Amino acid sequence: MTEATTRQAVMAVLVENEAGVLARVIGLFSGRGYNIDSLTVAPVDEAKNLSRITIVTSGTPMVIEQIKAQLDRLVPVHKVADLTLEGPHIAREMALIKVAGTGERRVEALRIADAFRARVVDATTESFVFEMTGATDKLDAFIGLMRPLGLVEVSRTGVVAIARGPKGI
Repeated sequence: MTEATTRQAVMAVLVENEAGVLARVIGLFSGRGYNIDSLTVAPVDEAKNLSRITIVTSGTPMVIEQIKAQLDRLVPVHKVADLTLEGPHIAREMALIKVAGTGERRVEALRIADAFRARVVDATTESFVFEMTGATDKLDAFIGLMRPLGLVEVSRTGVVAIARGPKGI
């Protein structure tokens, strides 16, 4: 599989909020050798007992269609939507980024954080923890710039996404 023939897919999967559902979804991916680039899950409708799983994966268009079809066949799955094909969507990720440094490196880290609109959520005399929300590429760029300035640790949420406009999944 070459990079030219693959595409990234952001899928929203509406499932029953019950024990074992996430394991079944992950098992479908691992059992067939599909990779998950990002995975988030949270309850979205308590009255109907539903959770939403957002999965970012990549593959050929045929592989993506297979994944969608196989997800749709799982019993606890109510709906599968490929947001990348269904029209405009918004995808965001949140990260906490810890940077240690003093002097000029510390000043430079703050300057870059300001340019990227990262918030300082913790500060000591030797480190900062920045909070940042945005597209994955934006977070990747910020993290790349923090590496030479004393990047210590990164914690990311994974992608959450929603379609634009009045319709829901």
